Amino acid sequence: MARYTGPKTKIARKFGEPIFGDDKSFEKRNYPPGQHGNNRRRGKKSEYAVQLMEKQKAKFTYGILERQFRNLFEKASRSKGVTGEVLLQLCESRLDNVVYRFGVSKSRSGARQLVSHRHITVNGNIVNIPSYQVKPGDVVGVREKSKSLGVILESVSNNSSVYEWLSWNRDQLQGTFVSIPERLQIPENINVQFIVELYSK
Repeated sequence: MARYTGPKTKIARKFGEPIFGDDKSFEKRNYPPGQHGNNRRRGKKSEYAVQLMEKQKAKFTYGILERQFRNLFEKASRSKGVTGEVLLQLCESRLDNVVYRFGVSKSRSGARQLVSHRHITVNGNIVNIPSYQVKPGDVVGVREKSKSLGVILESVSNNSSVYEWLSWNRDQLQGTFVSIPERLQIPENINVQFIVELYSK
């Protein structure tokens, strides 16, 4: 499966925000990448460029490729409710994202790897599909054999994030996906309206 494996700080600088989490390199060089950095005179971006940037930001944030992202958009557009909000909710409901939100991994790419390597269970059954859609009431946890993994224990002990739509039991290393989050509850700085306008052309 094709994945972006290049320098993450460069992408973060492109969008002007640390979309991959805390990044000391980004803090030092908080300006666009390229030979001229801050000095380059950049003209006003076109409407299309702004919309495309927002879509790319969402894809890089959640680690989703174009075809998957378009499929999610089409699913969202068929659903009841506001298309942009439903699209973000579908991204938040992905198993790799839920594992990341629980703090089992420090990054979404790390969470995807944990899922792919069969360390994660949903309702007691091992699920190794990162794009698996978690439903309200589902219990997501670390497989019994994997509960002693240092990388998981370190990540959980350093995690202090609390989300209203998730319930986490640190002792059992498992949590419940209580409900689908509302747009206001999702912390990602993504203007979904631009994405909807782009795909609607």
